[in-house]
Amino acid sequence: MTEPVRIEDIPGPRGLPVVGNIFDIDSASPFESLMGMAREYGPIFRLSTPAGARLIVSGAELVEEICDDSRFDKLVGGGLANLREGGAGSGLFTADTTDPLWRRAHNILLSPFSLQSMQDYMPMMLDLAEQLMAKWERLNPDEEVDVPADMTRLTLDTIALCGFGYRFNSFYRDTLHPFVSAMVRTLSESQRRARQLPIQTRLRIRAQRQIEEDQAFMNDLVDQLIAERRAQGAEGETRDLLGRMLGGVDRETGEGLPDENIRAQCITFLIAGHETTSGLLSFALYSLLKDPEVMQRARAEVDEVLGATALPSFEQVHRLRYVTQILNEALRLWPTAPGFNRRPLRDTVIGERYAIPKGTPLTVLSPMLHRDRSVWGPDAEEFNPDHVASEALATLSPNVFKPFGTGQRACIGRQFALQEAVLVLGMLLQRFEFVDHENYQLKIKTTLTMKPDDFRIQVRRRAERPIDHPDAAPARGDGQVAAAATEAPAVLAVERHGTPLFVLYGSNLGTAEGIATKLAREGTERGFAVTVGALDDHLGGLPTDGATILVCASYNGMPPENAARFCAWLRDPATATDACASTMCVT
Repeated sequence: MTEPVRIEDIPGPRGLPVVGNIFDIDSASPFESLMGMAREYGPIFRLSTPAGARLIVSGAELVEEICDDSRFDKLVGGGLANLREGGAGSGLFTADTTDPLWRRAHNILLSPFSLQSMQDYMPMMLDLAEQLMAKWERLNPDEEVDVPADMTRLTLDTIALCGFGYRFNSFYRDTLHPFVSAMVRTLSESQRRARQLPIQTRLRIRAQRQIEEDQAFMNDLVDQLIAERRAQGAEGETRDLLGRMLGGVDRETGEGLPDENIRAQCITFLIAGHETTSGLLSFALYSLLKDPEVMQRARAEVDEVLGATALPSFEQVHRLRYVTQILNEALRLWPTAPGFNRRPLRDTVIGERYAIPKGTPLTVLSPMLHRDRSVWGPDAEEFNPDHVASEALATLSPNVFKPFGTGQRACIGRQFALQEAVLVLGMLLQRFEFVDHENYQLKIKTTLTMKPDDFRIQVRRRAERPIDHPDAAPARGDGQVAAAATEAPAVLAVERHGTPLFVLYGSNLGTAEGIATKLAREGTERGFAVTVGALDDHLGGLPTDGATILVCASYNGMPPENAARFCAWLRDPATATDACASTMCVT
């Protein structure tokens, strides 16, 4: 075996004393600078920083290893660390995995992102989407739309309303809400500090004063939300993010979250929950403008699925499969969270040749991972939604498409973001023609996320597609209608024969448990003697008589919490039994 390549010998640009490669990275477009270096130096290269060496990785084979949670963990550094210190606190996205409050908050906040919760959020998502549609419908033909600005208004208002019952009313303001201004300044300063020497940060006294004022303003607003919700007592909403945090208890520890951490979670959700989705919608619209064939195909799907429906249902939104592909392809080329940081838990070797010491910072450069020709083919740099068709993705490793991070630290709200984005893009295609009157050329704006900069278009109502506007929007909870529509038809009861039927589930968000419950009910109606329960409650062996159905989800490639011990037992060859022959798995 050849001697592993030491970190000092990994290729990369030559740095200057003390400052390293700081000046090799364009401060206005840092990720585009890194993409250029990846093209020059290959799938792994080294940067020098005042804090030491950092490795930038984009090769699919290397990323496959780095996504292994048993060997690597999330590293909270750079802009995220500055964001934590600058006002966001230790929220889900900014906390270390070893922080006990991260695990507690993660467990409590799984349920607000379940399938049922997604249905419950639909009326509020429609409320805000209709505000965007109304604004664009009332524009004069020669007026422009600032796409990223309007998408920011939309996505911020949506996460605030769905998550915390608060209305920023951004579409009724001439200027941004003061919270947004404070948040944008905080994001920009956090990213700026990631490229500064410590002495530079200390000398920028005015910037420090501003970030402290912004932090205090955001804290005060969120503290007010928490106080108002507590004052509502039993009458307050309990199903949204804030309600779950105030009343939720971690099943592992039996403990809830302190108010200071709830505040941190609220701020990080407001930041992460709107910045990435607004950028995604902006990139998707840009891509559609530049590809008329994809636009036509998407519009045909929308016309077929939505028709003249003004307020699409949960079921209709999830039938917009090609629209979903467009959004995923936009995320492939321009992931709005363009990288994630990892660190090895111990000294290790990756790619069978690169020796990486414990704790070394590694950045997975997602835009270049998503352009790896060995995975995506010779047209990897081209926008083509067929790249991310479900049948295409099924043939690939889950670690080659990483727009939402990886493993246990992947974005908990990605289903929320995609549902909102599909709904909004579908409604825009249903109602408008888009005019690229300036022949816009893509320019990237970077804070902690990426989005098109100064992207302006004109819109025209589709006169040939009138919309049936209802008299009133549905109230919260009407998403349950869609759920009821998907219920299995009733099964006629038969004579009980008593054959044992075990229906065992693994479920974090409740969806797999719900499927198992339906199967158990149907089994009872068909005369079986049914036992239903979590997989971990039946550790040690599967029944050998009758039949067993396993209904299990996966969470970022990991088993659900109530199936982890069962999966470990199942993987052990010493415990394998012939009982598996009578088992049906539903995944």
